[in-house]
Amino acid sequence: MSLERDFCQVPPFEIIAPSEQRIPFVFSSPHSGRYYPQSFLESSRLNGLSIRFSEDCYVDELFASVVRLGAPLLKANFPRAFIDVNREPYELDPCMFEETLPPYANSHSVRVAGGLGTIPRLVGEGQLIYPGRIPLAEAMYRIESLYKPYHQALSDLLRATRDKFGYAVMIDCHSMPGHVRPGEVSDRPDFIIGDRFGQSCSSGLTRAVIQLLADQGYVVAHNRPYAGGFITEHYGRPLNAIHALQIEINRSLYMNEQTLFKLPGFDALCNDLYQFLSDVTALPDDIFVSTAMAAE
Repeated sequence: MSLERDFCQVPPFEIIAPSEQRIPFVFSSPHSGRYYPQSFLESSRLNGLSIRFSEDCYVDELFASVVRLGAPLLKANFPRAFIDVNREPYELDPCMFEETLPPYANSHSVRVAGGLGTIPRLVGEGQLIYPGRIPLAEAMYRIESLYKPYHQALSDLLRATRDKFGYAVMIDCHSMPGHVRPGEVSDRPDFIIGDRFGQSCSSGLTRAVIQLLADQGYVVAHNRPYAGGFITEHYGRPLNAIHALQIEINRSLYMNEQTLFKLPGFDALCNDLYQFLSDVTALPDDIFVSTAMAAE
């Protein structure tokens, strides 16, 4: 169990950044990783396609234009099925492991119960990843070697951004299955914007993002069923001048969810996102700084 074993061909994650950061935004794509270590594939009961069904396919590509706009993009190369960094560090399912979990593990969260803990038990529509239990040491290796360095990189980016600009905005980038129906909109949502029910960022940012997407003709839902995961909740501290917002894109807009092939509309969506992101990153400072000043 080592990075040399599992990630000898590609780094586990990357920061794609402009030569100089020009805007107070940081983008994170924690679930778009598509490099599956051979040892992981050999330990799974799933084939090479089925194991990818919880992957946020191509989300890193959809948001790649942020680098041209002057913001860094932190993207995972390790897959979500291997380790999910949008969870607490030790959300672990005791049924998955050969040994007893340490007392500090959170084994009772809703996400663990659903098979989607830090070390996922399931992918896609309830498909088991492993044929049996796995060593607890394997989970600890992934947490220490992948989870913690990813979060350290994200934390460093946000701290440096706030130090340089006075505030930081983190956009956490995700995709969702095409069948999602939140109930608050009559049509299938193209995007769901999550701000932890107003806790993780300024309300002005949320309103602006929803309106900009709606102006492009997209159906947009807010917080249901995706209000933002651990990353949005953990880093979103608007009173400390760090805002976090989650964006979920409907996969049926740009890919075949069974074959994982891109649809002909992929490039058009990229173009729309570039315009949307250009507008978002050009929002006036007072949308963000007024929230932090209110706490002083």
